[in-house]
Amino acid sequence: MTIKNKLRIGISFLFLLALVCCGLSIYFVNRLSGDEKNILKDNYLSVRYTKNICTAVDASAGPLNTAQVKVIEQNLSGEEHDITERGESELAVMLRLKFEALKKQATPSARVDTLRAEVRKGAYAIMQLNMTAIERKYAAAIDTGNHATVLMAFVGSFLFLVAFSFVVNFPGYIANPINELTASIKEVANRNYQKQLDFKSNDEFGELGQAFNLMTTKLNEYENSNLASILFEKERIETIINSMHDAIVGLDEKSVIIFANQVACTLIGLPKEALTGRYAPDIALENDLMRNLLVNDHNKMKIYADNRESYFTKEVWPVISKDKIIGQVITLRNITEFQQLDDAKTNFIATISHELKTPISSIKMSLKLLEDKRIGEVNTEQRQLLENIDEDARRLLQITGELLDMAQVETGKLQLNFGSTHPRNIVEYAVKALKTTAEQKHVTINVDCDADLPDVQADLDKTTWVLINLLSNAIKYSHEKSTVDLVVKIYKADEIEFSVQDHGRGIDQKYLSRIFDRYFKVPGATTEQTGTGLGLAIAKDFIEAQAGKIGVESEIGGGSRFYFTLKRIGNAAEVKGERQKVKGENV
Repeated sequence: MTIKNKLRIGISFLFLLALVCCGLSIYFVNRLSGDEKNILKDNYLSVRYTKNICTAVDASAGPLNTAQVKVIEQNLSGEEHDITERGESELAVMLRLKFEALKKQATPSARVDTLRAEVRKGAYAIMQLNMTAIERKYAAAIDTGNHATVLMAFVGSFLFLVAFSFVVNFPGYIANPINELTASIKEVANRNYQKQLDFKSNDEFGELGQAFNLMTTKLNEYENSNLASILFEKERIETIINSMHDAIVGLDEKSVIIFANQVACTLIGLPKEALTGRYAPDIALENDLMRNLLVNDHNKMKIYADNRESYFTKEVWPVISKDKIIGQVITLRNITEFQQLDDAKTNFIATISHELKTPISSIKMSLKLLEDKRIGEVNTEQRQLLENIDEDARRLLQITGELLDMAQVETGKLQLNFGSTHPRNIVEYAVKALKTTAEQKHVTINVDCDADLPDVQADLDKTTWVLINLLSNAIKYSHEKSTVDLVVKIYKADEIEFSVQDHGRGIDQKYLSRIFDRYFKVPGATTEQTGTGLGLAIAKDFIEAQAGKIGVESEIGGGSRFYFTLKRIGNAAEVKGERQKVKGENV
């Protein structure tokens, strides 16, 4: 029998059980409904008729008037047509005779009162007979309901047990072969081609088992026939990989290490036998380098191996087959030589910048002395020369300061002094430092910084330097007699945003992605506007070192808006964690 027919039989059986239960319910409901209809039809109307007769008789004393006669006649006729109980017909006849006799009495008399009493008595007798019948039929209906309850409980329990047994056992008939098939497929996926199924049924599962066994047999034959060539190709590939100077680690789609060359084994500190075939995250629990290879998103890494520090760049290459990723290859390229050259360059810049600051400061001090009238008067030409020398010295001191800051960032020696401060303190320091520069260009700085803002966790000097740099650029690129908007507001629940908006010519969209790169200068700027191209790069490093973010929005003709965010003081623990993360990334 096929599975389809078995399912049909099972579902039909459940349907039959439901149909039996519904049929019994309908049967007993109809019986109870019939008893109720009999009570209403057979007895309740007679009680109502006799009640109306008694009410009409007692409506007034003396002979019956026309209205009374009419009411009694209508209800008595109704009662005569609704005879349902034994003895009720005789009582109705007697009531008719008494009513007819009472109807003929036209004057008040003792006879009238006697007939009234007899009519009333006859009506009460019929009423009592029907009420007794109602009680009897009600008891019968209750008895029917009790029998129905017991029978339905028994039948329902039986049907529930049958259905429960069916629900428990029948799905296993379908699910067990499927579970066994699933487990066998997983075995085949793990290259166990000797797995066989033993389905003894004559339905579709039996055919499926035979087809599965045939498939595993063919796979086993194919595996054995190609094993030698595959092993040869594997050895050749491993030889090529081991001959490379870069560290190479290969993983499959389940993050199991497939291969690792000798350079990778040396860096990781484990032999090839301890790596191949193991789950990479398990190794990462005890090996820092493997953990960085799997988790660290940054390309540049410093590794201590062979009793020396070496620098590597990590690259991850996905292995794709038929538009599906089936693994990945991680390579570590040794860039120690290039890093040493870069460090030498950075140290040279730092040394030169540091050495230049002292003579430049001496030059500025000498200029201050020459400007003092106590040293001597200077003419107009000499004063102009002094001003030019002072401006060049200022620019040179700014350049050397930026180079020194950049050297600190590149060498990882950037020192941050974190503390709690109100955003208004940062704003006031920056605005005060550029007040003279803004007045010389007739630029108004509009400040919007609410006193109710929460404190921020930041390095006051470095953050003020960043804001001064952004304000200075905004003033440079603003037209005379224009405005610069400095706004401080809550950006998110845990961040405060500082933004500087100018109304200059703006920056082309194609340059926005490079605006924070080192030594990048926006084309088209004048000599007075351009600098070293390091200010925004240093600002980016300062803000990100404090777990903040920096960005720019601009369009040609609409000005530029530079902004950065800092963590509010309420999230100090989170800020500390993010600073440690940033520090680790810089290392």
